[in-house]
This record gives sequence, C-alpha cells and structure tokens, in this order.
Amino acid sequence: MDTCDKATAKALHKAGYKLTQPRLAVLQVLRDSDEQLSPYEIHERAKAIHAGLGLVTVYRTLDILDELGVARRVHLKGHCHGYAWSQGDQHYLVCQRCGHIVAFPCKGMRALIDHVREETGFTVEEHLLELKGLCPDCQAEAKGSAGESTP
Repeated sequence: MDTCDKATAKALHKAGYKLTQPRLAVLQVLRDSDEQLSPYEIHERAKAIHAGLGLVTVYRTLDILDELGVARRVHLKGHCHGYAWSQGDQHYLVCQRCGHIVAFPCKGMRALIDHVREETGFTVEEHLLELKGLCPDCQAEAKGSAGESTP
C-alpha cells in the first residue's frame, strides 16, 4: 500500500469506513487519471481491477471520497458531474473540448474566503473553483484546423 493509500485508509477509518477492494479499485482509477471521469467511466475502468464492482458501490464510494476530500466533484457539460483525484486544497482547470484537467493550488483563496467572512458574516464551509477553457493541445489543434480551412 503506497503513501496516499495509507492516508486514504486512515481518513476512511477515522470516518468509520474500511478501505475495501472495491473502494481501492475506485481510488486507483481516480489517482491514475488526468481527466474528470463520470461515475460510469470510473465503474468501467475499475471493473478491470475488481471484477465484481457494482455501479451503486462506485456512487457510494465517490460520495464518501468527496466528503473526505480525497476526490472532488467536477462539473461536466450538460449539467452532469464527474470526479477527479484531489490533493487537498486544489482547484481545477478543465478543458471544455477534451476533458483534460489540471489541478492547481490557489494561494489567494484563503484570503478571499476570510474577506468574504469579514464582509458578510457568512462562514464558508467548502468551495469549488473550476476555470474552464482549452488546454494547450486543444488550442494547437484548433489553430491547426483553422489554418486548414483557410482557402
């Protein structure tokens, strides 16, 4: 078991859950992916690791992992959501064309949240920051196809 699995096992145990083989399969899929995945995609990939994995177990596991901050819900097109591996207080750049995600730390977020609390009296308990656009590969592809269509 590697370090992140040990940390995840500890977080699960502290919250009253065990690190079962199905949960470990879901974790491995999330950790090995650099894109947001729908629960169905996670299920399909994780079945290769743990053949008996059910879709309901995937949904339940994702809810637990999101609650513990191990996985983060990422919004997808069509008002759906996917999930991405979380490394603590990180936020996401999401490519709207290919779905590639890049996690990045947001150093100024704590100051912003403190300012919001001071100005409004509102206590922020959680937040999600996603910046959407095109990744470098999709930008290059868009430039290439724009050049091809020019007469």
